[in-house]
Amino acid sequence: KEEARRLFAAQPYKLELIDELPDEKVSLYQQGSFVDLCRGPHVSSSGEIKAFKLISIAGAYWRGDEHRPMLQRIYGVAFNTKEALAEHLKKLDEAARRDHRKLGKELDLFSIQDEFGPGLVLWHPKGAIIRRIIEDFWKDEHIKRGYDIVYTPHIARMNLWKTSGHLEFYKDYLYSPMDVEGQKYILKPMNCLGHILIYKTKLRSYRELPIRYAELGTVYRYERSGVLHG
Repeated sequence: KEEARRLFAAQPYKLELIDELPDEKVSLYQQGSFVDLCRGPHVSSSGEIKAFKLISIAGAYWRGDEHRPMLQRIYGVAFNTKEALAEHLKKLDEAARRDHRKLGKELDLFSIQDEFGPGLVLWHPKGAIIRRIIEDFWKDEHIKRGYDIVYTPHIARMNLWKTSGHLEFYKDYLYSPMDVEGQKYILKPMNCLGHILIYKTKLRSYRELPIRYAELGTVYRYERSGVLHG
């Protein structure tokens, strides 16, 4: 490790990774004059890479933490043959032409506007009709398969999420609690707890099983910048 620290003394990000390695031995990989930390596997020569292309660059926070510096991330793809690369690039082009954000604007279905907030969809009349048709189809198909449709509120007391374990394990994805008459409430990140409470409202018999609940519920999660394009 000490030798690696000396080699990468001017590279704070490499030093951070080195310090976190459990072993004292650090493996490196050299390609020409370029030397880097090696997790592997690697090809023995860049000549083995028959076809590659750099496809985009984007800003990315160091280790995915928005409180750390933003770096430049370079995206690339590699394939065994030029034909395989060409086929992949064709698929990427087709996917770009079908991007829901692009189609939503072109077809006047929905918009995402900075004034309202990133990732928050405003459904236009045409899009609302399509959404209603899809929701009706979804409900009909679930009912056919033995599901009961339920509805649950958008907020719940914070103690509920603490009891379930969500508060501890998903705290980075929850919005800050709100105070309502001295009680802390949280916007729900998922629907399941409401369904469990519905189930608990009375004694159940094994003869009722299986019990299936379905809900088109809005859930709220604090998503970091850069992960809203799914």
